[in-house]
Amino acid sequence: MIWKFLGCLLIATVLPLNAATPETASGRNEKIQAIAPATHPLPSESESWEFTQFSFIVYGDTRGRRDGKEIQYEHSMVVDSMIENINKRGTTPFPIRFIMQTGDAVVDGGDARQWNKSFVGLINRLTTDGGVPYFLAPGNHDVTDARVLTSTNRQHGVGNYLAAVNNLIPPDGAPRRLDGYPCFAFGYGNSFFIALDSNIAFDKTQLKWLTGQLESLDRERFPNIFAFFHHPVFSSGPHGGSTVEAPTLELRKRFMPLFRKHHVTAIFAGHEHLFEHWIERYKDKAGHDFRLDQIVTGGGGAPIYGHSGEPNLAEYLKSGKPEKVQVEHLVRPGSHPGDTPYHYVIVQVDGNQIRLEVVGVDWGKDFKPYQSRKTEF
Repeated sequence: MIWKFLGCLLIATVLPLNAATPETASGRNEKIQAIAPATHPLPSESESWEFTQFSFIVYGDTRGRRDGKEIQYEHSMVVDSMIENINKRGTTPFPIRFIMQTGDAVVDGGDARQWNKSFVGLINRLTTDGGVPYFLAPGNHDVTDARVLTSTNRQHGVGNYLAAVNNLIPPDGAPRRLDGYPCFAFGYGNSFFIALDSNIAFDKTQLKWLTGQLESLDRERFPNIFAFFHHPVFSSGPHGGSTVEAPTLELRKRFMPLFRKHHVTAIFAGHEHLFEHWIERYKDKAGHDFRLDQIVTGGGGAPIYGHSGEPNLAEYLKSGKPEKVQVEHLVRPGSHPGDTPYHYVIVQVDGNQIRLEVVGVDWGKDFKPYQSRKTEF
């Protein structure tokens, strides 16, 4: 098993994110190829209101060791498995209707060649052969983690991201889009979905837009709310075990109270190249019990991580004391990268009941993080 990961571990680079090399410099002058629209697009929100049984796929972190030179090999195995499941479940009561990706499509989002050569062709298979819509939230490798929105590198990365997903997300001016930002939402059946840019979790404009989307939502129509973005709120890999990154702190401070207020069902994140499941339990002002699940699924093709340590949540729990917030680490990753395979998650919506299945690929087909592949919440 260790040998299977030696190739993956070699992709670490000493170059800073978005560092300009002769290859990336030429890639920055290349035109982005837009991902093809789905051959079976989602109906409008008003047309889909009666659907209470369906499935969707979530995964993240597809950046590969040879981005810009060839198709992402590890990611291609994930795509093969997805298409197989899309076809297999197409005639069941719970067809897979769309895919959500939590970010880090490529190593350097400012390099158009990496999108065009390594990523776009694979996603075209999902939207045309699989026929399903594909929704990508931006990762730090896609748009950088710059805290200045006008920074050159961020603007270039955001421009490439928006060009790649031009056919996939609501356009500027649409009610479910934050103009100029890689933030959008959509409703399907009895569920509502929100994609955020966690790289700028500090941004007041994004937070205001998110607040407006949640406050105006018809909860009788949309009892289920799912949010997806790149940085996890809690994690135990190298990004969260021993250190707390700035986006994570902002998410805990600004977003989680809002998610609790509106009883968000679950959030999906990546950034950590592993699988883990967290549950936050809390009470509303009337004393009613609620739970908010967080799934970290970063097994789309990037080098796999292992458990690095549990995060220190003392301050977070202290701030949530009025709501009696408690956090449970339901599924912990193994300490060795070989303990987690490349994978994705199939989420099944059955009214208010949510079921989740983790699908490992290649050598990881027997991956059972719950002592089985499935759980529900």
